[in-house]
Amino acid sequence: MDSSLSPSPFDHTKTPNAEPKKSFMSSLITLRSNHFKEDTYFVSELKPTEQKTLQELKDKLSSSSFGASSMWGVPLLGGDDRADVILLKFLRARDFKVGDSLRMLEKCLEWREEFKAEKLTEEDLGFKDLEGKVAYMRGYDKEGHPVCYNAYGVFKEREMYERVFGDEEKLKNFLRWRVQVLERGVKMLHFKPGGVNSMIQVTDLKDMPKRELRVASNQILSLFQDNYPEMVATKIFINVPWYFSVIYSMFSPFLTHRTKSKFVMSKEGNAAETLYKFIRPEDIPVQYGGLSRPTDSQNGPPKPASEFSIKGGEKVNIQIEGIEGGATITWDIVVGGWDLEYTAEFVPNAEESYAIVVEKPRKMKASDEAVCNSFTTGEAGKLILSVDNTLSRKKKVAAYRYTVRKSSTAV
Repeated sequence: MDSSLSPSPFDHTKTPNAEPKKSFMSSLITLRSNHFKEDTYFVSELKPTEQKTLQELKDKLSSSSFGASSMWGVPLLGGDDRADVILLKFLRARDFKVGDSLRMLEKCLEWREEFKAEKLTEEDLGFKDLEGKVAYMRGYDKEGHPVCYNAYGVFKEREMYERVFGDEEKLKNFLRWRVQVLERGVKMLHFKPGGVNSMIQVTDLKDMPKRELRVASNQILSLFQDNYPEMVATKIFINVPWYFSVIYSMFSPFLTHRTKSKFVMSKEGNAAETLYKFIRPEDIPVQYGGLSRPTDSQNGPPKPASEFSIKGGEKVNIQIEGIEGGATITWDIVVGGWDLEYTAEFVPNAEESYAIVVEKPRKMKASDEAVCNSFTTGEAGKLILSVDNTLSRKKKVAAYRYTVRKSSTAV
């Protein structure tokens, strides 16, 4: 059974501290200012010219050899509004040019047949050790989009790189596995007007061996651009190195507003701060300052967490009251980029009782993941979780959650 939060669970203690000045680089690598707004898939809301173009594409597809084709289990000419969603994706990828859209669609259908993409999610490609590390689907953003994470830092180790990319056959198998991950994400989409019809991609650039992965990256990008149009609503880059911002500032003027509006870039050390703006902490992997662990899915939907922030020079005490004697309280807590002191203590209600140190004060490193702990009480009282940020000038995002299981025996 869950305990209820006290009306004011936070106790803030502030130590005056100067606010840090923003550098040129930190100003350059910021969240996008114009949030990408997903296009409508309701035919009735399209412009008359767009409605006409959609019908023209259907007519041309009907008279082609691909008229009876399906994609992701959806017949493209069955009168299904799911088919309209798919066809509109190809039209938007080619600026509503019917001829170009049809050629793209036909090439995609040919590729899917040759690649056997429809049954790909059922294959065991032998990359179990990369799942949850290199490319994986995990949770949803705040608007319901499934989230795909990509992190290629593990390939900085030569042995791992050679095992996965050592020859052309290995590279081919890896590309097949990477498409498999994407196909699993596509199966999570609704393909319905008004539904969730695209996903979020989070790419971790930390330790990514750019030169070595150039061939694989180019092939992955080409496959995705050619065969999965308009499938990404937002592309978030985290742990972006300083030089990437310089490169981006150079090619940014050549990108369309539509493309740039999908990009979010966050410098190294700001992953949690960035991801919290889009994704709830219980759905963010622990390595990025969230509370989600790979095994959590075995226990059903994640338990919602409470978000809070800690200003520079501030100490926050979270008080969880109303805990009965003999009850067991289990909690998770995390602060993005920790680098502060954390402690936990239980304070009994009885005045003659002494407070119990559940977790001794300890300095949490920036790389530390969420704390998960439990404590069984001997008497009624409250648990206090403390995070001390008084030695830092940086404001940090944080989250916690807890459950309280009452004793099965009377106390």
